[in-house]
Amino acid sequence: MIKSDEIDYEIFGQELQAVEIELDPDETVIAEAGAMTWMDADITFEAKMGDGADANEGFFGKILSVGKRALTGESLFITHFTNSGSGKKKIAFASPYPGNIVPIDLSDIDNEIICQKDSFLCAAFGTKIDITFNRKIGSGFFGGEGFILESLKGDGKVFINAGGTVVKKELNNEKIFVDTGCVVAFTRDLDFDIEQAGGLKTMLFGGEGIFLATLEGTGTVYLQSLPFSKLADRILAQAPKTSTHLIDSNS
Repeated sequence: MIKSDEIDYEIFGQELQAVEIELDPDETVIAEAGAMTWMDADITFEAKMGDGADANEGFFGKILSVGKRALTGESLFITHFTNSGSGKKKIAFASPYPGNIVPIDLSDIDNEIICQKDSFLCAAFGTKIDITFNRKIGSGFFGGEGFILESLKGDGKVFINAGGTVVKKELNNEKIFVDTGCVVAFTRDLDFDIEQAGGLKTMLFGGEGIFLATLEGTGTVYLQSLPFSKLADRILAQAPKTSTHLIDSNS
């Protein structure tokens, strides 16, 4: 794996954020398809198979990378943006839903972060984007993200999406319970699993779901207050009422 480009950045906004990244000549940033919002002239971009982190990766390695991304439900290609001009140039990316952008320097956390499969936004070139399979049966079937999580490896900066307010917690040989959709990312030393949410009555009528995620050990975890799935569920729940109201108003 190659050394990541060193990039500077600035995050704009409070709850609907965008991150603007400054690139030196020949520096590259990689991003999910459709994440770019604006960029300076002389920045060129190309959709590629793979992240380019492995300089020796051949054609079949790239095909394998595309297959892995298909499992996560993400775009099959990653867009590479390069400053092809002279002088510093800027490019910005934004999350596709209300929330925050979390900057993480992988060199500060043992060069890897595990995150939910739709949270990656962009990263310095040289970052390895891979999938990791959760070995726990409980978290696989009931954890919201299933067996497949995303692994970001390298020594540079990565940026991930989170819905609502983001809370960073440092666990010191501790254990916390979290709504399954509220886990954004965690360091590899933490043990992620799923446990039953209390007794039968609590599970059915408590409003917290049947299962809760658990994170245990020593490490860092990022939590989100409003998962996109929960926001979408609330919007869909109100849709029939809105349609009925419009029909009554027009009759």
